[in-house]
Amino acid sequence: MADWDYDYLVKLLALGDSGVGKTSFLYSYTDSKFNRKFTTTVGIDFREKRVMYTGTGADGTTEKNFKVHLQLWDTAGQERFRSLTTTFFRDAMGFLLMFDLTNQQSFLNLRNWMSQLQANAYCDSPDVVLVGTKADLRDVRDVHARQVKDLADRYGIPYFETSAVTGVDVDQAVTTLLDLVMKRMEQSTPRGPSSEPIGSPVTSHVEEAPVSRTCAC
Repeated sequence: MADWDYDYLVKLLALGDSGVGKTSFLYSYTDSKFNRKFTTTVGIDFREKRVMYTGTGADGTTEKNFKVHLQLWDTAGQERFRSLTTTFFRDAMGFLLMFDLTNQQSFLNLRNWMSQLQANAYCDSPDVVLVGTKADLRDVRDVHARQVKDLADRYGIPYFETSAVTGVDVDQAVTTLLDLVMKRMEQSTPRGPSSEPIGSPVTSHVEEAPVSRTCAC
């Protein structure tokens, strides 16, 4: 991290049942490729990525680039690790709530995960993006699109169908969550005439900077 200064450190947490593809998703985001050799995550692990985020300057209109260091926390989905993983909820600034499109039970369990979020996160309505994984496995899909839309509408959160294999919408899901986090940061930070705001654009984009390696926890 010392070789690249940053303006903001943003911590995002991926959660969902074991086997939904959290680790593969995060690897696809940070390394832009699919790794078939992953094993079940034990406890907590994390990956990192540095990005350039285009937001607004102090006048609220001029575009400004912010250097953001992303920490992407990967949680174990098994029940026996639940007390450990929930301790990280309060420190996370945004959440990737994930389920497997080929596994109906992983979708049904989202309500339990959301309840845990609401009980343990930094507030009652944290920034969340709903992520359906394994979208490339169309022939064995087990979750209907209407079910997911109804759930996303119910919670008022964005939804993306992604694939770690093809990379479809992986970047977009994380970028959307980053937008939400930055907007919340701006709203909670007073902006005086000469103060520098938290980067929170009406329109924004993220450009990839040098990618870091996996860091074990």
